[in-house]
Amino acid sequence: MVTELGLLYIGAVTLLFFFWAYGIVSFVLDLKNIIIPKGRQFLRGRRRMKEEEQREEEREERERQLY
Repeated sequence: MVTELGLLYIGAVTLLFFFWAYGIVSFVLDLKNIIIPKGRQFLRGRRRMKEEEQREEEREERERQLY
């Protein structure tokens, strides 16, 4: 026979499990919907900046060669 303390323990563990599972699901969804897209956007921006710098250097080099 299960005592009242045992039922209370089982209820508390079940409640804590749901909060634990909710936390994991929220973290995964945040990764998928916020963190990963922002990381990709950051990398795209850095790549674009490097390409612009390279184009600017090539343009300056061509100008130097013309004069």
